[in-house]
Amino acid sequence: MEEKKKKNIALLGSTGSIGTQTLEVIQEQSDSFSVEVLTANNNADLLIKQAQQFLPNTVVIGDKSAYPAVKEALEPLDIKVFTGYDAITQVVQMDSIDMVVTALVGYSGLLPTIAAIKAGKPIGLANKETLVVAGEYIMGLALQNGVNIFPIDSEHSAIFQCLQGEWHNPLEKIYLTASGGPFRGLKQSDLENVTLKQALKHPNWAMGAKITIDSATLMNKGLEMIEAKWLFNLKPSQIDVIVHPQSIIHSIVQFEDGSMKAQMGLPDMKLPIQFALGYPARLKSKFPRFDFVNFPQLTFEAPDIATFKCLQLAMNAMEKGGNLASVMNAANEIAVQAFLHEKIKFAHIPTLIENVMNTVSWVPKPTINDFIESDKEARIKAQEITGL
Repeated sequence: MEEKKKKNIALLGSTGSIGTQTLEVIQEQSDSFSVEVLTANNNADLLIKQAQQFLPNTVVIGDKSAYPAVKEALEPLDIKVFTGYDAITQVVQMDSIDMVVTALVGYSGLLPTIAAIKAGKPIGLANKETLVVAGEYIMGLALQNGVNIFPIDSEHSAIFQCLQGEWHNPLEKIYLTASGGPFRGLKQSDLENVTLKQALKHPNWAMGAKITIDSATLMNKGLEMIEAKWLFNLKPSQIDVIVHPQSIIHSIVQFEDGSMKAQMGLPDMKLPIQFALGYPARLKSKFPRFDFVNFPQLTFEAPDIATFKCLQLAMNAMEKGGNLASVMNAANEIAVQAFLHEKIKFAHIPTLIENVMNTVSWVPKPTINDFIESDKEARIKAQEITGL
């Protein structure tokens, strides 16, 4: 009997939350997947450990100062080691790669994703900012190159799963569910004294610092709305957000006859990661199973966009289009960084973002260079305000 060929995965951002969970999935499904490329920004110690365990063909460390240590550690294993952001963009084009998982944080995922699509590689997309910044360009490029983009965000994976067997049926609406974050139910005045420790404590999900803060401000849900618009070719009016504190229903689709489908399960990112890697197969797993008895009530409520203004800002950017979402994303990345460094208060994050959105020039029909320039300009303005 012929042995099944393993799918060779290039994992960009292997030391982050999604990256480490992707490696857990690959380890559990070692008959189906192998690691071809690992990249990390500056966590050299963990990258070395991962490379020693999974023995990829190639490793890239973004931080050039860490390159000698990584190269020396992996030399006996005959693993190729490169450094710098440009190297990440180059390695995704290797012929031996069957799929690229982009688990990089923020804007840094854009250019490597573009390079991978141009090289004809299927994408497992965990980097929502790529579509927020340049969604129309990315989806057009994917279509032009015949490349599939498989969403790894739990909400977009849920929509994708609900659409299986339904591609011929037009969508009326989608509902992205949100936990509400750690400050659900609080008012604007309550947010003035929020501490960094409080903001980093998510009620349901274990995630990296940046996405955890985005979840606390509800910006994460705004970014997901923009991502969903491009992934599923929707109008802004077809996308809604509903707060679901238990995080069991991961999102819902509604069809033109009024029927609705929901994808459910315990909050565990390994499930959408595995679905994207193994598509169209559902691979058998040992993930914990949901039990209705343990969740006698599943509740829903409207998001409070008056208090959590980041969600409204994202809706505005989605409606207006052009380069505005790119500007918003850049300002948000700096605002979150400033909060993590305790340079600004939690409540001032949306104020800073709105300020930058109002000052950077709007480009209605941006090119990829416009997106890059808008990102750069927005970052500079946000850094000037925060002192970063």
